[in-house]
Amino acid sequence: MISEPMTLATDYLLAILTGVLGVLILRATDAQQARRLWGSAFIALALGAALGGTYHGFRMEALWKPTLFAVGLASGGMICGSAYATTRGALRYALLGFASLKLLAFLVWVSRDDRYIWVVADTGISFAVVALLHAFAWCALGSRWIVAGVALSLAAAAVQASGIDLHPHFNHNDAYHVVQALAMLAYFAGVRRLRDA
Repeated sequence: MISEPMTLATDYLLAILTGVLGVLILRATDAQQARRLWGSAFIALALGAALGGTYHGFRMEALWKPTLFAVGLASGGMICGSAYATTRGALRYALLGFASLKLLAFLVWVSRDDRYIWVVADTGISFAVVALLHAFAWCALGSRWIVAGVALSLAAAAVQASGIDLHPHFNHNDAYHVVQALAMLAYFAGVRRLRDA
């Protein structure tokens, strides 16, 4: 029996959309490392959405930590892709090191304490870094779309955190997935234009 059918459906739709967009990015990287990293982040996020949908729909507790791990990989990939698109030299390497250490710390932490608040904290840090990098590179191809994606992701997070259900069969998690799908489209519009700095 499916416990949360709409959450399962919206998570799966988000997974399909994000996975397709990720494949499109990876098929058109034009040797740009920024696109490769962002495309990999899309694939990781698609996996996280698919696992999360299965967890919510079928109450498969064993999938919760892999869901969190996939989302952590995605947020790290977004920082790395943005670092390649907006920086070079020592600053780029510092950002890549920061993203790697942040991912390692996140994976170790959530393997012991898998509350969702740690996903919120981790992605919040990633969104802040990505938004700052692309705000400073405002005139670079794709940066405005990526900042718009961050804004939509924050709006999605606010919808989810509100706990307000629009309908008995469409809760705050479902609304989050819909707004996050719009964010993924905005990210895609930006990422396909990115070039390494």
